[in-house]
Parts: sequence; C-alpha cells; structure tokens
Amino acid sequence: MNQITTRRDPFSDLLRGFFVRPVDFDFDASLQSPEMRVDVKENADDYAVLAELPGIAKEDIHVSIDGQLVSISAERKQEKEVKEGERVLRTERYFGKVSRSFQLGQEVDESRATARFTDGVLELVLPKKAPAQARRLTID
Repeated sequence: MNQITTRRDPFSDLLRGFFVRPVDFDFDASLQSPEMRVDVKENADDYAVLAELPGIAKEDIHVSIDGQLVSISAERKQEKEVKEGERVLRTERYFGKVSRSFQLGQEVDESRATARFTDGVLELVLPKKAPAQARRLTID
C-alpha cells in the first residue's frame, strides 16, 4: 500500500491565520486577573517553592509564613508612559495585585526560611520544623 506524505509548514499556517483573522481591539485585559503559577516540592528536610512573578519588582513581593500556611502576594505597578502623538491600541498586561496561599503538610521553621528572586521567579526554601516531642508528665 502506498502512502502519500504531505509536509505542512507550520509557519505558513500561522501567517495564514494571522492575516485572515481580524485583530480584535475590544479585548479588555482588566477583566482577567492573572494566576500566580506555583511549584511546590517536598524533600526530607524542607519544602521548595517556585513562584512565577514576571515584571514585578522584588520590593513589591511579600511572603508570610504562619505554621503550615504560606502566603505570597505581589503588586505589579502600571507604568504611565504615553508619548505625545502616541495612541495606545491594545493593553493586555495586567497591573494590580496577585496573591496565593497554600497549606503545607508540616509546620515551617520561619527563622531558617530563605527567599531569592531571580529573573521573575521567586524561590523559597522552607525548612520543616522538627515535630514536637511528646512530653510525659510526672504525677505527684
């Protein structure tokens, strides 16, 4: 049985779709708040958290730890730079506050926790708090 193989160029398909479909300038990005994408991994001694926060300044990120509860909040501030004679046709970037909270399986030792922010990614290392040892009471 003979098979006929047709090769398609994905780039030409992309261009064909771009020129056929009209550009919709009525899109309102302010109606869509972005999600903070978070990866959480557990090791024997700690939790590792990676949170994507592109376009946010390090000073505008806040992390709080309360036992097993970790909360991350951030604010992307709008730049108001429109040059004379310039007209904004479309704005899709989100400006405002985003936050995320999640509960871990064990309490975090916040005194040893570390945070680093590089290339739009917040990296948290959250050491596990040693479980409290049961204490036996002596009866007098």
